[in-house]
Amino acid sequence: MGKDNDWKARLGVVYSTNKEFDYDYDEDEEADTLKPNLQHLRVMLDRRAGNKKVTLVTGYKGKEGDLRELAKKLKSKCGVGGSAKNAEILIQGDFRDRVVAILEQEGYNVKKSGG
Repeated sequence: MGKDNDWKARLGVVYSTNKEFDYDYDEDEEADTLKPNLQHLRVMLDRRAGNKKVTLVTGYKGKEGDLRELAKKLKSKCGVGGSAKNAEILIQGDFRDRVVAILEQEGYNVKKSGG
């Protein structure tokens, strides 16, 4: 199914009498990843399903691939699992101090927030 027939992408326009009209498809371009010294990250403790503790890193500005790469590095250095999506990194367990230290070593502006 091509873009010409993708009704979900053109929900805002019902009909046009202009023969040269073309639906404007908004391609979501990812923002370029900011350098580590320009990033302002927050590290906090959060609770997820089953009252499990996770270390949450928020405030990342950049491409999803770069976010996943940073998450991979944090998970590896903490020796635990986690995930990265929507400009957030989840690290399983309470590793706030270690994550802050790792991010500072990488040159990020990072603050520990919450309790």
